[in-house]
Amino acid sequence: MRVLVVEDEKLLADAIAAGLRRHAVAVDVVYDGDAALERATVNDYDVVVLDRDLPRVHGDTVCATLVASGTDTRILMLTAASAVAERVAGLGLGADDYLVKPFAFAELVARVQALGRRSRPAPPPVLERAGIRLDQHRRVVTRDGAPITLSRKEFAVLDELLRASGGVVSAERLLEKAWDEHTDPFTGVVRYTIMMLRRKLGDPPVIDTEAGVGYCIR
Repeated sequence: MRVLVVEDEKLLADAIAAGLRRHAVAVDVVYDGDAALERATVNDYDVVVLDRDLPRVHGDTVCATLVASGTDTRILMLTAASAVAERVAGLGLGADDYLVKPFAFAELVARVQALGRRSRPAPPPVLERAGIRLDQHRRVVTRDGAPITLSRKEFAVLDELLRASGGVVSAERLLEKAWDEHTDPFTGVVRYTIMMLRRKLGDPPVIDTEAGVGYCIR
């Protein structure tokens, strides 16, 4: 899952991003509404965590613009305003969910994950192929019953490969879903992560490379 955090309080924005990354979420961060609209036209986000009171372009305008564009991106609006009328107004703009500051971080993570499941067809909670079993909720991976310990990036890449149900996933797609925009696409991080996954998953190899196309689990 890829998330855009839009929050003008930089410490809060960076804390939200750091916390989401601990849950294997790729996160980009901007601090004003103008930058949010620019990023949303460039990148494909599953969820936008959107502060309502933003400089340059107000959060309400950002929300309405995203909704009018027909995007499948889900919007979680953040605000310090707790009045019912304020929440109703935010949802009326097209936001998918609303969270009042201050909030419990565990609740924010749960809401982001729930919205992320709604942004694309929901896979089964347990993905299985070629003897590999990935439990998304428990974050457990096994092969032929033997547990395998993966890093957050390895888990995210394996999740994308299993979602494809045997189809080929491009390196660009893996980079988009498992890393944020600060990752240099020429560093070879995808290739290195695939190499580590192959090593940890063991023999016989299950991840195939389609030259010039991408990777798949047959």
